[in-house]
Amino acid sequence: MRPRIWHAHVMTSVVGCTALVLGVTGTGVASAAERDLGRQVLGAGDGWGSAEGGTTGGSAAKAEHIYTVTTWAEFKAALKDGGDAPKIIKVKGLIDAVSEGCEAFVTGGYDLQQYLKDYDPAVWGNDEVASGPQEDARVASAARQDSEIKANIPSNTTIVGVGKNSGILGGSIQIKGVSNVIMRNLTIEAPLDCFPKWDPTDDNNTGNWNSEYDTVVVYGTDHVWLDHNTFTDGRFPDSERPVYFGKVFQQHDGLTDIVRGSNYVTVSWNRYENHDKNMLIGNGDGLATTDAGKLKVTMHHNRFDGILQRSPRVRFGQVDVYNNHYVVTEAQKDDYYIFGVGISSQLHASDNAISLPPGASVGKVLKKWNESPLTAENNYVNGKLTDLIAVHNAEIPAETLQSGAGWTPTLRTKVHPPRAVPGIVAGGAGAGKVC
Repeated sequence: MRPRIWHAHVMTSVVGCTALVLGVTGTGVASAAERDLGRQVLGAGDGWGSAEGGTTGGSAAKAEHIYTVTTWAEFKAALKDGGDAPKIIKVKGLIDAVSEGCEAFVTGGYDLQQYLKDYDPAVWGNDEVASGPQEDARVASAARQDSEIKANIPSNTTIVGVGKNSGILGGSIQIKGVSNVIMRNLTIEAPLDCFPKWDPTDDNNTGNWNSEYDTVVVYGTDHVWLDHNTFTDGRFPDSERPVYFGKVFQQHDGLTDIVRGSNYVTVSWNRYENHDKNMLIGNGDGLATTDAGKLKVTMHHNRFDGILQRSPRVRFGQVDVYNNHYVVTEAQKDDYYIFGVGISSQLHASDNAISLPPGASVGKVLKKWNESPLTAENNYVNGKLTDLIAVHNAEIPAETLQSGAGWTPTLRTKVHPPRAVPGIVAGGAGAGKVC
């Protein structure tokens, strides 16, 4: 049975147009430059990404630093050209980082069937981590994949999809240690880890498969705008992954992780589809020296459909989450959560819409990891105003949450009534729908 999704009946032609301004001067007459996504910048007051100078990406790029790419090799070459000079990269069509398949990365005699025989718990046990020729070959093969599918984004870069069906398949976008990056209008398929690691000692010595490669990772970076993208498992949904040793052969990691002191990020009008681990904001409880006072992120007008967990899971940051629509599927209702409350987090979640299937626990919308008060106001579940904290505390008293994040967001675009959010976001979020 599908979850009950409620929709607004009134929409206007402008919903879905994220607040933005032009990165070039104009005369008031619509011009090619004004319609060029690469020249657009994040508008004033649009979330944390607009603070402290705002996010302009490569909007000021000179002609020699504007690229149109149709292959993964061209994309990586364009990223390297010109260093940190402002650049605009236009992705035309769907470019595949793993066009030759996983077999292209195999080295050292790695063979999955032999790997499964060697590390079968009935043979290897669960007391020691995997080691030996097949694990060595797995590590070597994984290293080859790592070097090929990761793309490092320099400062002052805008990456935009051309038209309605352009993007990146199987690549891991690394926005790492830089500043001022924009990504818009891209369909981005999560990278598939070809060589997951079996750790016999994981999960209380019952073993588990562990995978690498976040789809987009924002690491030690300030001023990022992710807008009107579609993030998905695409051709390789988790539901179709095999099971070995009684555990899912996990081949995906996060869709969008914002970590290690990153700051001033706006995530707007995106679609996140059919994935397990969605978004970490802060990725370690022991990282206060790096993360405290940073990890300021705004998430608005995004649609999360079939996402099992972490939308987001927050540590340390002042995170503003408003006007998003969350759709939990029937298959996920027993093992889901949306908002993860972690150490020193300051989550402010308001004016969101949540669609749950019959029988799903409303209390599971929130998940407590640490004692961190949050604000959760004016959120609607299946069309009904719901006090998420009160319901959580009643249903899960062992994880009692406190109300009051201790701050009030001011950097917001128009806040829509939560009842209207499902229709507005359905009509405006994702690749191919940018104004």
